[in-house]
Amino acid sequence: MDISVIVPLYNEEESIAELHAWIKRVMDENKFTYEVIFVNDGSTDHSWDEIEKLAQAYPEVHGIKFRRNYGKSPALFCGFERAEGEVVITMDADLQDSPDEIPELYRMIVEDGYDLVSGFKMNRKEGDPLSKTIPTKLFNATARKVSGINNLHDFNCGLKSYRKDVIKTIEVYGEMHRYIPYLAKNAGFDKIGEKPVHHQARQHGVSKFMGWNRFVNGYLDLISLWFIDSFGYKPMHIFGFIGSLMFFVGFIAAICVGAFKLYNMYSGNDYILVTDSPYFYISLTMMILGTQLFLTGFLGDMISRNSQERNKYQVAKMI
Repeated sequence: MDISVIVPLYNEEESIAELHAWIKRVMDENKFTYEVIFVNDGSTDHSWDEIEKLAQAYPEVHGIKFRRNYGKSPALFCGFERAEGEVVITMDADLQDSPDEIPELYRMIVEDGYDLVSGFKMNRKEGDPLSKTIPTKLFNATARKVSGINNLHDFNCGLKSYRKDVIKTIEVYGEMHRYIPYLAKNAGFDKIGEKPVHHQARQHGVSKFMGWNRFVNGYLDLISLWFIDSFGYKPMHIFGFIGSLMFFVGFIAAICVGAFKLYNMYSGNDYILVTDSPYFYISLTMMILGTQLFLTGFLGDMISRNSQERNKYQVAKMI
C-alpha cells in the first residue's frame, strides 16, 4: 500500500464526507493505493455515523471510535498502530488541510528521502485572532531552539507525511503531537523537511484549539520532552547530582556552625548553642532535601520509564 491517511477528529460531522471525496479524487488521479483511517475522538455529534456510512460504501475507509475524548495524541497513536501504508499522511478533518498537497508530500518521502515532512501554513494569518497567532509564533520559536530543528516554522501543523518506520518507532502520548518532529529526531530520524502548504478557511464548526491554554500546555510538554530526552534514561545524573551537591553544602555548613561554636567556647567568647542557630536548621534542611533528591534519582533510575499502560485507550468500535 502506498499511503495511509490518518484523520483524527472531534465533532466534525459536516466535513467528513467532503474530506473523503477530496482525498479519493486526489488518490485516484495519482493512481495511489491507499487507506483512510478516521479516528473519532469521542465526538458527541454524528461523526461516527458518517464514518460508518463511508466504510460501508468504500473499502479503503476504516474507523476507530474512542468511548470518550482523549485528545489528538492518543488518536494519532492508535491511527499509527493501524496504518499499513509505506508513507503515512496526517491531516485534520476540518477541511483546512488540503489533500491536494498529498502527492508532493509523498514524493518528498519516497524520492527525496525525507523521514518526515511537516507542512508550513504560510497564509494562516487570514482570520486568525491574536490569541492564536502570538502564542503560535512564540511556541514555534521556542520549539526550534530547544529541539535544534531550525528549518521548521510550524511544528503544530496537522498536515505531515512520514516514512512508515517513523510512525512505527516513535510513541505519541499525552499531548505530544505538537512535538512529533522532535520525537522523530530523538529516535534517530533526523532527515526532517518542510513544505509550504495552503491553509484553507474553516467551512464548518469552530476551532477546537484556541486560546492561551494551548500555549501554556505546549510549553509544559516541551519542558517535559526535553527533560525526558536529556535525563529519561539517566535520572540519577540530574537528581543525584543536585541531591549530592545540596547534601555536601549542608554538611559543610553544619560543620562550620559547630566549629564556630567550639572556637568561641575555647576562646572565652560569648557563644550560643548549635541548636539556637538558624544556620544549623538551614544546613539540616539542605542535607535532608539532598538525601531525598538522591533517593529520587535512585528510584527513577530503577524505574527508568513510565507506566506501560499509558497508551491504553478504551476503543468502542473498529471498522
